[in-house]
Amino acid sequence: MAISFYGCQSPDSTNENDTDSSAAVKLITLDPGHFHAALVQKEMYPGIDSQVQVYAPGGPELDAYMGLIKQYNERNENPTHWDEKVYTGPDYFDKMLSEKKGNVVVLAGNNRQKTEYIKKSIDAGFNVLGDKPMTINFENFNLLQQAFAAAEQKKLLLYDIMTERSEITNILQKEFAHMPDIFGEFKKGSASDPSVVIESVHFFYKYVSGKVLTRPTWFFDPAQQGDAITDVGTHLIDLVQWECFPEQIIDYKKDINILSAKIWPTPLTASQFKLVTNQGTFPDFLQQYVKEDSILQTHGNGEINYTLKDIHVKTTARWEYQAPEGSGDTHYALLKGTKANVEVKQGKEEGYQPTLYIIPASGTQENEYTAALNKAVEKLQTNYAGVAVEKVANGWKVVIPQKYKVGHEAHFGQVMQRYLQFLQDKKLPGWEVPNMLAKYYTATKALEMAAK
Repeated sequence: MAISFYGCQSPDSTNENDTDSSAAVKLITLDPGHFHAALVQKEMYPGIDSQVQVYAPGGPELDAYMGLIKQYNERNENPTHWDEKVYTGPDYFDKMLSEKKGNVVVLAGNNRQKTEYIKKSIDAGFNVLGDKPMTINFENFNLLQQAFAAAEQKKLLLYDIMTERSEITNILQKEFAHMPDIFGEFKKGSASDPSVVIESVHFFYKYVSGKVLTRPTWFFDPAQQGDAITDVGTHLIDLVQWECFPEQIIDYKKDINILSAKIWPTPLTASQFKLVTNQGTFPDFLQQYVKEDSILQTHGNGEINYTLKDIHVKTTARWEYQAPEGSGDTHYALLKGTKANVEVKQGKEEGYQPTLYIIPASGTQENEYTAALNKAVEKLQTNYAGVAVEKVANGWKVVIPQKYKVGHEAHFGQVMQRYLQFLQDKKLPGWEVPNMLAKYYTATKALEMAAK
């Protein structure tokens, strides 16, 4: 895909040292403290210069990022060829702003200053692709609003990395939820019986690109990483908006009503902490969360009950130490319709693989519904060839060909492809910015409520 880029044309764009001076997109990676920064570069993309400018303080987080890039460059199958130009020093951010050696800043790391980095990068004329969350508290939500306003004025694109929109079961759940003959309409639900329920469980001990992930110690500090409700919780809120009201503008000032929210800890022992951080002791900034000298009370869980355009929603983001053997991060999602529920499960019964079910309402005429469902599946073949349904005890299981199950790490490349298309189009879809604001309003306002 050849990209005709605009905005923040680097004064160094014709530098003889550029590995691909014709490339329109020149990446800058800023302080890559999270492995998502590397996953964006797990593959090469037409139209992106293979030379990447990196600005960061030195240390193990930068080393981990560079190690993953090296791994991708040296793999046997489809190796990448990124050329990383690294600047380290206490003035790394100011250096990035002044040198202007690229036009798209990738942000995935410590979240304490992320909103400030976003705003200042936009002010300096850079486009920004930011990992979630763009902000971790309501105070900085106002700064994020300013950043989006500045981006609009300067014709720059500020966008966050929402990988869950690329997961095939989420995509098909959304498709079936907007088939009136299959799903009907969304039920309104109630606070005690919400019509949309999404829960995500993540694990501190996990593998990334085949290796055990080492997490920085600040990952466990809510002032630096954020609470679960504003971190992983943003994915869940995004899915609710994207699945229930696709391509519709959501106005956070009138469409969202937060009813209740709560946060609670996940205990982590000193030995568990050492295994995931390689650090033998809790740092001083975590001592306030350490109980009984050896148990860290992480800010690992959060729940929000709210209404979105009068539909009752409950989202829950949870963290545990380690997944059961053969499993990993899990996702549960239930959408309740007047004709059927559409549900994603990922438990032991599903082999810990996300599996989509269609459960018709009681009293449904099976023959008529089966005919309607077969017709709906036939229509899906245009975009999702091979998708089928299989009868189970209380409904149908959606059978999804393996070719669509590319895995979480591949979703970062799919997000990047979407972002490149937006850059080529010189705009985001009209609903994206207001809905990003709605998402971060929901998360940060809920945290403010829970903290009280």
